Amino acid sequence: MQHADSFRSFLRDTVNLSQSRLDLLATRVETIYQALRHDPDLGPLVLGKKPQGSWAQRTIINPRGDKEFDADFMLHLAEVPDWSDSPKIYNDKVYAALHHHRVYGDMPHTRKCRCVQLSYANSMHVDIVPYLHLADGREVIVNRDDNRWEQTNPAGFTAWMQEQDKITNGNLRKVIRLMKFLRDHKNSFTGTRSIILTTLLGNRVSHLQAMTRPGCYANVPTALLTIVEDLDTWLQARPFKPSIPDPSGSGVTFDHRWNQETYSYFRDRIHTHARQIREAYDETDCDRSVRLWRNLFGDAFPAPQNRTAPAAARFAAPPLLTTVSRTGRAG
Repeated sequence: MQHADSFRSFLRDTVNLSQSRLDLLATRVETIYQALRHDPDLGPLVLGKKPQGSWAQRTIINPRGDKEFDADFMLHLAEVPDWSDSPKIYNDKVYAALHHHRVYGDMPHTRKCRCVQLSYANSMHVDIVPYLHLADGREVIVNRDDNRWEQTNPAGFTAWMQEQDKITNGNLRKVIRLMKFLRDHKNSFTGTRSIILTTLLGNRVSHLQAMTRPGCYANVPTALLTIVEDLDTWLQARPFKPSIPDPSGSGVTFDHRWNQETYSYFRDRIHTHARQIREAYDETDCDRSVRLWRNLFGDAFPAPQNRTAPAAARFAAPPLLTTVSRTGRAG
């Protein structure tokens, strides 16, 4: 059974980052940004900011237990020609601005490969990603470890994500949150970075699927079933780690974000989860179906509140999904 209402409640009450936390994040990012903008050394270079990663894509989820959550924002900086041979200076300048600040200097802050991280006690950490438009037209972030530029296209990635989500009637983002919940709260496919998970799930969505399999993205559980089974089919045809291009068209890949061991583990776990999702979705006994969904997502997955609906309405599923073979699916 689909239990679409239960998924709606599960996302709202358990998976999604609460609005109060999102508001707190936005307030803290704005305060950090103003501090950097008014730094006497860095401030003249600051041109703007924008959300990055799961915050920008609206796929951010609640952290597990009392763990902190994290969010990224891109700090748009002006190019300094004299620093062209040493991109890591931009990262160091952001760090120095925090280090000398009267408040942030006393908070945990550190330089990472592509960001400067500022941590708030027992709540969140914010990754500040230096971002530039170079004179030669490239959009770049800084790889401090290798002291080099990395091309990026954040607007392109956001546009791609919006288009893929639109095809699924807004359900792709919810599917990504559910799969991140499995990874973070159920310790499944640990080691797979969010950018890879988002890209792989998003790449399985297509207009062709929506046209040839009407209803395949009709609601959250159906979209979850469709996308994860299609991803499983794609992965099972690839025993060796495939290349994962940035869908924004930046020309880079995410291949460095994982290795063959991580990929193989992810491939095996998705194969198991595709089977679990299918079993829970196809189960016609309400109580047993809830137990199967809870085996996957945990006891916080709620039982349906309305148990008196007509059987035909409760058990209805898009007929094409239950009759079409998984063999030879597009992907």
